[in-house]
Amino acid sequence: MEAYGDPIPKAGDSMTRVVVGMSGGVDSSVAAALLKEQGYDVVGIMLRLWAEPAAEGEDVEDARENACCSLESMSDARRVAAQLDIPFYVVNVAEPFRETIVDYFYDEYRAGRTPNPCLRCNRQIRFTLLLERALALGADYLATGHYVRVDDDPATGLRRLRRAVDTTKDQSYVLHVLSQYQLSHALFPLGTFSKPEVRAMAAERGLPVATKAESQEICFVAANDYRGFVRRYAEATGKPAPEAGPILDLSGRKLGAHSGLANYTVGQRKGLGISARAPLHVVRLDGARNAVVVGPAAALERETFTVHQTTWTSDIAPEGPIVVEIKVGYKAQPVRGLVTPLGDGRAEITLEQPIRAVTPGQAAVFYGGAAADEVLGGGLIE
Repeated sequence: MEAYGDPIPKAGDSMTRVVVGMSGGVDSSVAAALLKEQGYDVVGIMLRLWAEPAAEGEDVEDARENACCSLESMSDARRVAAQLDIPFYVVNVAEPFRETIVDYFYDEYRAGRTPNPCLRCNRQIRFTLLLERALALGADYLATGHYVRVDDDPATGLRRLRRAVDTTKDQSYVLHVLSQYQLSHALFPLGTFSKPEVRAMAAERGLPVATKAESQEICFVAANDYRGFVRRYAEATGKPAPEAGPILDLSGRKLGAHSGLANYTVGQRKGLGISARAPLHVVRLDGARNAVVVGPAAALERETFTVHQTTWTSDIAPEGPIVVEIKVGYKAQPVRGLVTPLGDGRAEITLEQPIRAVTPGQAAVFYGGAAADEVLGGGLIE
């Protein structure tokens, strides 16, 4: 089977141009440094994304401090590029980012789902818009500081996406959406290193970001307050605000009222504002009824569920059921199960053991292959 693109370039191919997506953090900075040292023609690009605007009376820089493209981050990336003696550009994609990622984030939360905006950003912004810009600059590859590996399958010639060597930093979950075309133009220099090793390499090279703290927050949401963000975004854009509705038990009996589906998540126990003899958890967010459905902890356990918008790393869906390891969250432990394609981008998941808090809107990612560390595909939980 023919693979897209040329083989991954070998270290020292001095005529190979690589665009590095730089964020001003230690990971992308070290990725750029390693590629430059290996002889590649490196160009740094930072994307200027949409960030929540400052509130009235609030300092603009403080309001944007959370954004991955803050003025401080931009300055850090520029300093690193200057030290590495590589060109550096900033590309403004604020409006397509808002339309593609932010609107989606708002719509999903209001509908009672829990989105992962990084999945959508990686596919439609970073490895579409930025990749297009990289190719337009004459680059062969786009590199990022993600902890993940990519190589060619010796049996098929197809590009493989594999877990990072450091499983505590592995980011393959948020990159499972990449196609063969995107993977054929992707490089991930940090996939074989641990975070301490990357910080040590940054320090050895005197990079100014060696000790910079990393953010685990949603880049466009101020103070990581996503519940407040949904309300503020509705007010700023004129979109419908989250509406109050009933809290129901599993039989449909009303136990209380909620303040909007966006304020709750599957598995939540505290802050429900209801009393019961036994602890109750959010079992389901019912968008059709605008209802929060609660029940005992046992009701959170699931052995079967379906996914949609399924993607396969090979670009080819299997003809029948396959046994894989499945992760239903970025930090979740993989569980063995069966994936049965249903057509129309959907698949049924059957787990060998029940797990708790399978959350609609999050991804279920499938792992397997000869080394059991290969990303086979994934889909969004229905």
